[in-house]
Amino acid sequence: MILPGHFRALATATVLALAAGCGRAPEKSAASVAQVPALKSADCRACHEDIYKSWSASHHALANRPVEPQADADAFGTPQEFSAHGIDYRLEWKDGRPHFTEKRAGTSAVESYIAEFALGHTPIRQYVVPQDGGRFQAAELTFDPAKKEWFNVFGDERRQRGEWGHWTGRGMNWNSMCAHCHMTAYEKNYDPVADTYATKWREHGIGCVQCHGDLPASHFDPARKSAPPRAPVNLTATDLKRAQETCAPCHARNELLTGRLIPGAPYHDHYRLTLPTEASVFYPDGQMRDEVFNYTGFMTSRMGGKAGVTCLDCHDPHSAKTKLPASNNALCMQCHGPSPRLNAPVIDPLAHSRHAAGSTGNQCVSCHMPTTTYMQRDPRHDHGFTKPDPLLTKELGIPNACNRCHTDKDTDWAITHADQWYGAKLDSRQRARARASAAAQAGAPGASDKLLELIATEDVPAWRATLLLLTRNYAANHPNVLAAARTAAGDADPFVRSAAAQVLAASPDGAAALRPLLNDATRLVRLDAAWPLSGELPPDSPLRRELDAYLAVSADQPSGRLRIGQDLFNRGRPAEAEAQLRKAAAWDPNSPGIHETLGLILNETGKPAEAAASLWRAAQLAPTDPVQSFNAALAFAAARKFPDAELALRETVRRAPTHDRAWYNLGLLLAQTNRPADAITALQRAEQINARAADYPYARATVLWQTGDRAGAQTAAQLALAIDPNHGPSRAFLQQTGR
Repeated sequence: MILPGHFRALATATVLALAAGCGRAPEKSAASVAQVPALKSADCRACHEDIYKSWSASHHALANRPVEPQADADAFGTPQEFSAHGIDYRLEWKDGRPHFTEKRAGTSAVESYIAEFALGHTPIRQYVVPQDGGRFQAAELTFDPAKKEWFNVFGDERRQRGEWGHWTGRGMNWNSMCAHCHMTAYEKNYDPVADTYATKWREHGIGCVQCHGDLPASHFDPARKSAPPRAPVNLTATDLKRAQETCAPCHARNELLTGRLIPGAPYHDHYRLTLPTEASVFYPDGQMRDEVFNYTGFMTSRMGGKAGVTCLDCHDPHSAKTKLPASNNALCMQCHGPSPRLNAPVIDPLAHSRHAAGSTGNQCVSCHMPTTTYMQRDPRHDHGFTKPDPLLTKELGIPNACNRCHTDKDTDWAITHADQWYGAKLDSRQRARARASAAAQAGAPGASDKLLELIATEDVPAWRATLLLLTRNYAANHPNVLAAARTAAGDADPFVRSAAAQVLAASPDGAAALRPLLNDATRLVRLDAAWPLSGELPPDSPLRRELDAYLAVSADQPSGRLRIGQDLFNRGRPAEAEAQLRKAAAWDPNSPGIHETLGLILNETGKPAEAAASLWRAAQLAPTDPVQSFNAALAFAAARKFPDAELALRETVRRAPTHDRAWYNLGLLLAQTNRPADAITALQRAEQINARAADYPYARATVLWQTGDRAGAQTAAQLALAIDPNHGPSRAFLQQTGR
């Protein structure tokens, strides 16, 4: 029969495998003593007129603002009625405020909303609607100020109310998802018991204080009409790395560890950067796929991750415009021109690009910073500075800049020209990383060896961390992975130490190597070490308080309640864990991961039928994932719901025909339900896929014996012993049957 123990081991590993982060003592900005109360950007204007003028028209200044009759006349000045994606809309300025009215197809109900904020400036402008409980929601209906037209920012996606990502759902909650990067001195102030917000901010948009911090009273003198000789601001052009880590939080896909954006604070003390480990988020070469903004690509590039180039080498921080034009390559030539900087290779754009001067193909950014359009109408440059590689398009489906431009040509045409022009230069580390990453994401058996080979020579820390994270699935059974993680735990870079902690947490033998990281200087690393050991943390210890503070940051999101539930379970509080997981599932009913984790916890708490139902729901929500359906099958079997278990096992082998363990369990189930011929067929299929598993021929031996095939049974048992001479069940079987 199918043993519940198989499931129990899986459940424990899954619950403990997810990493987290937390914080130590709260930082203060460098000038937090004797501050001017509630300093705003307008207070800086008298002494910094030129900077203020440059900033006031920038995307930073206009990142969020109250709706105003004049500023929003292009969107609401004339009443409009139109239909989009099955919804009839009416928009008008009424009673001094902008009103939305919508009627959905198939319903007679008409819903009305009033916009209070404008989110963003160009190329699109979303409107933010107040709701009960102190909530603000970013509406799906969005305005294009260039075309003077409305459109749905989600297109045909997120159509159903109740979805996490629907505009009325938590995925589009402004308080949680938008405001910390669109407001100055923002405080979310979420109440996890009442599930309400008492949000505060100092000013709309990204003002001076958000990047420079509050200044001492000695700096602020309303009577002074010019800037002091040395303005004691927190960030200056002489500290570009520190300045970049102030830009990074809002130009990155990341996880908040503390919920506080502190100017000049070390990035890794407050954020977890999303690295290119997931195929749905990044392409295997590091190019952006989902909406990830810029910082990950920049830190995985040689420019940002190795050479020391920063945001402020290219961008003016106040206007947010580039310092030099990119259209004539002047921006890039400041480093790659005749007088190179930062060890950059000298490049002649005309000879290098093989395209005519002044053409799109002759622009550096066209090939090395290709654009992807997000939110339907927002094109963004990739900041990974990757090489166009059409061969990777053919092998792995990774887009290349050649075919993005030459849409009338096929990939083979691009490969031919790339080989003729650049030859061996394209057979580079970028290509090796992409192939190794893709193999690991696909679960290829030998992928870990190539990853370890690349890690040993990788000199870009963000890539070293990425490749190490991709070894996690091999950590439990590959001693070399564990050894690499132990070495990486002493790396100088927090990216790598964080990755090492997560790999060590995935190994049953990694706990000893984790404990020294509990005292790491960086909050992210400390908490990646503390998470798998959370059950051991004393209740009032600094690390326990840090972890609790981290968990509270995202308690208003289903992912946050998921983590709280996992932590409670690991601390031996299963009933409270279950309650948190059920809340998470209610908030995001379409998340397979939440239903999976809930199912694993229910199984561990002796509720196999409920566990099976939750795991089967996870499998339905992830229709191509064989792990989900296999977990559900094991839970159904533990609940003795054998027809459901068989259904789930057959679904597993349909999704993954080479899933040998599923074939094995299916064979056991068929034997248990008196279908020996079918059982033998399934077990033989398992043996064909994995000839090194002694359990499979042994199981076939027991079925053959029951059918009366004594000789066949003994032959199968002997095969099991040949595979594993120490296989006790086979040895006992042969002794009992006289062989």
